[in-house]
Amino acid sequence: MQSFSYSKAQTLDQATAAGGRFIGGGTTLVDLMKQGVETPKMLVDITGLPLSSVETQPDGGLMIGAMVRNSDLAHHEAVKAQYAVLSQALLSGASPQLRNMATTGGNLLQRTRCPYFRDPSYSNCNKRNPGSGCAAIGGHNRMMAILGTSEDCIATHPSDMAVAMTVLEATIHVEGPKGKRTFEIADFYKLPGTAPNVENALEPGELITHVTLPAPRKGSKQVYLKLRDRASYEFALASAAVVAETSGGHIRYVRVALGGVGTRPWRAHEAEAALMGKPATAAHFRAAAEAALKDAKPQSENGFKVELAKRCIVRALTTATA
Repeated sequence: MQSFSYSKAQTLDQATAAGGRFIGGGTTLVDLMKQGVETPKMLVDITGLPLSSVETQPDGGLMIGAMVRNSDLAHHEAVKAQYAVLSQALLSGASPQLRNMATTGGNLLQRTRCPYFRDPSYSNCNKRNPGSGCAAIGGHNRMMAILGTSEDCIATHPSDMAVAMTVLEATIHVEGPKGKRTFEIADFYKLPGTAPNVENALEPGELITHVTLPAPRKGSKQVYLKLRDRASYEFALASAAVVAETSGGHIRYVRVALGGVGTRPWRAHEAEAALMGKPATAAHFRAAAEAALKDAKPQSENGFKVELAKRCIVRALTTATA
């Protein structure tokens, strides 16, 4: 690990003016620094900032501070009662020890677990060294993405929480040297395209301050289903977050998002369109799953993810409409 300077911000203005990398829980950044992937010259500690509250909003929605720990958020009464998909997603990730440290803002900015990105001995990684190539294409790519990929990157977005927030249509609030900005979560994450190193809409010095969730859909049911190689402490091969409302056996409202298969948290608009107004049947669930994966581009080792993701969608929809 290279040497770096450290400061602890007492205010948001101090943090955003410091010009360093923000550190809260440190569960991702510290690992990347140890591996030599991240080499910040300054760390700005934001643990003292007032960003650790969860508050119900006047419109019935929820405000979640960027420093709220994953464990606290997963077990918060309002989250368990009204945003079950978020609680389920958080509890499916990492270990209890890591969830006790990891923060909401840090989880949203979690970086890929692509082994080529995390091993500096591989020079050809466009996320780490723009223009150097992508070793995963033609290499070891079992865990890599099949949706949203490009010729320059096939790295999978790793966050479970971000998938749940995508299906809940969260808004991300940031603050920086130029003031405050907000992003719908669908607009926050970038596809790799020809610039895989640009992963989100943040500009230098900007800090996520909080996330807001709209009021929960009355009468809907929420489900997060994660499929992985082992039952705990493992990243998704495929996951599905579903919010669905049925009436008279027909689907009146549905949102579907996928994890483990996309280069960013993946909103399955095609699946939603295929389901709206249709009877909640296995046949329609399968048709929706086929629509969601129609543009999948599997690599040499991860073709199994196409069928796995389809089955994950069908199972999650079946549970959410039971």
